[in-house]
Amino acid sequence: MPVLVSGAAAGHIKRQIESRGRGLGIRIGVRTSGCSGMAYVLEFVDEPQAEDQVFERDGAAVYIDPKSMVYLDGTELDFVKEGLNEGLKFNNPNVSAECGCGESFTV
Repeated sequence: MPVLVSGAAAGHIKRQIESRGRGLGIRIGVRTSGCSGMAYVLEFVDEPQAEDQVFERDGAAVYIDPKSMVYLDGTELDFVKEGLNEGLKFNNPNVSAECGCGESFTV
């Protein structure tokens, strides 16, 4: 299944790249970390890797490496504002549990 990028997330990604002044999109990855075992990693992409899968919406590109795709398959990436906080939100159907602080997850 693909990774879905909401319109709000696409707008946020484009604004961040414009503010930075360069870049093709963002890369989303998963690494071992936190109290639940895994955490999301985000970085700007200036040069894509040959093995990256690319998901686009409204001119915003999200790059994912094959190792992370196993954990992100079917995820919806959204941008939300909750009170004074705002940021990208991962609606990942593969997550079986999250830590109390919300920084890490288990698949």
